[in-house]
Amino acid sequence: MVKIIRVNMTDRSVRVEPVPEAWLGLGGRALTSAIVAAEVPPTCHPLGPSNKLVFAPGLLSGTAAANSGRCSAGAKSPLTGGIKESNAGGTAARQLARLGIHALIIEGKPSGEGWYGLRINNAGGVVEEESETIGKGNFAVLDALHRRWGEEIGIITLGPTGENMMAIANISTKDPEGKLRSFGRGGLGAVMGSKRIKFITLDDSEASNIPLVDRPAFLEASKKFAKTLIDHPVSGQGLPIYGTAVLVNILNEVGGLPTRNFTSGQYADHDKISGETMHDTIVARHGEPTHNCSLGCQIQCSQIYNDKDGKYLTSGFEYETIWALGAGCTISDLDIIAEADNIMDDLGVDSIETSVMFGVAMEAGVLPFGDGEGVLRLLREEIGKATSLGRILGGGTGAVGRAYGVTRVPVVKNQAIPAYDPRAVKGIGVTYATTTMGADHTAGYAVTANVLNVGGKVDPLKNEGQVELSRNLQIATAAIDSTGLCLFIAFPALDIPECLASAIDMINARYGIKLTGDDVTALGKKTLKIERAFNLAAGIGPEQDRLPEFFELEKIAPHDVAWDMPTEELQSFWKGF
Repeated sequence: MVKIIRVNMTDRSVRVEPVPEAWLGLGGRALTSAIVAAEVPPTCHPLGPSNKLVFAPGLLSGTAAANSGRCSAGAKSPLTGGIKESNAGGTAARQLARLGIHALIIEGKPSGEGWYGLRINNAGGVVEEESETIGKGNFAVLDALHRRWGEEIGIITLGPTGENMMAIANISTKDPEGKLRSFGRGGLGAVMGSKRIKFITLDDSEASNIPLVDRPAFLEASKKFAKTLIDHPVSGQGLPIYGTAVLVNILNEVGGLPTRNFTSGQYADHDKISGETMHDTIVARHGEPTHNCSLGCQIQCSQIYNDKDGKYLTSGFEYETIWALGAGCTISDLDIIAEADNIMDDLGVDSIETSVMFGVAMEAGVLPFGDGEGVLRLLREEIGKATSLGRILGGGTGAVGRAYGVTRVPVVKNQAIPAYDPRAVKGIGVTYATTTMGADHTAGYAVTANVLNVGGKVDPLKNEGQVELSRNLQIATAAIDSTGLCLFIAFPALDIPECLASAIDMINARYGIKLTGDDVTALGKKTLKIERAFNLAAGIGPEQDRLPEFFELEKIAPHDVAWDMPTEELQSFWKGF
């Protein structure tokens, strides 16, 4: 029997509740957004007692479906002031699903200065006072909890920046090899910190296997689905071999690799930070160039990156982090970027927000462009120790721009713009401007048709077709985020009809229902409309669906293009709902 676990931190009570009928057919993002919209006042303070932090596995989480290991977290964002969903790999989604937990809702706020751990198991949960891990980095927390309760437990943990409620703080979760994955964006770590929860443990040792209404049909659909992931050149070849950093050279070639705080679309040292170089470095140092972030991952775009002595340095080394510190801050040493990635994992910060912030800090003269050692020092000595400067930097990209009077501040709804310049890849610019989440490339990954020729071709330098492209992708993404499936299944889904069909067949066989493709589209639309309504009530209106002015005023080489999407055309996005 599926259930809701509701934790009230005001009185430290834990209740097991039945799932309301309206939530039974939802999972992942659709569920976290529905709960936040229903139970969180849009105008509340994100760090106050009225905000709620919600974790939800997807509709296929815990099953044998390939790439179904994503877990969603939702709340009102301290960074954007709007609704937020962030999802991560690791083990949490599978363990929550095996425990029959449809959603974990954390509400209220304790008085006093104490900290707590939340332990979840088959019987429910308990809130306990915590002291040993307070102030510790995420890796030390994992070690301490493994010693305390064994290495099989699942762990969701908060780093020091979350304890200090910085807007760049994320929430981390353990992966199958005892490393970290992140609910990265939107400052959700600050929300968990406001609840004064240092960690959540998940013990599924007494849980049952996920029930399948039609097991033979599920297994047949699962095989077809997995085959499409292998057969597509992006999910079956490019990502497994080179990771997401395969995009460095590709984006540089098309002039869409934001460089030196978005002053250029190409980086002279792009090859030094490319996926190809990273792959060769990993192999030479006996790391793992192909690695999974969760059980059952077919694509395996993650990796384990070792230092020059062959010792572990970081894992899950993503394109966006490599780009932001590399091209964005002009740091061409991949080892320094990897070390920064490791520190950011330990501190528990969004590596996109933090790395883009450093580009603005360099523009402000806080440290010179290219100063990798300076970045490491600021992470350890300022952000990590929550000094006055560290707290300014910990406020994120927009906060640093305001503090230092910088005008080139790449944010939308105060969230940092990721690794694709919207002047040269205009479809992604529409996504940045219109998504409910603040600037987020994953919300509607128009790079597919703009650059990779996946799902068709839309000229990245022209405005025609971009709004429709972004709208369709945002609808599809909201639905995918609700299943627990990795977003990268979108590559075969856009090109191989059997991919989406078999995913729907898996859901139908899992629950004994008869969803169609139209039902999945309707779920995506409904989720976006719920999120939009929350943001409007929170005071985030159409006037914030735009890019920063500098994109219109400054053209970038090599195409000599600026952002010139007419306002009326951009605002037509929501007319498709």
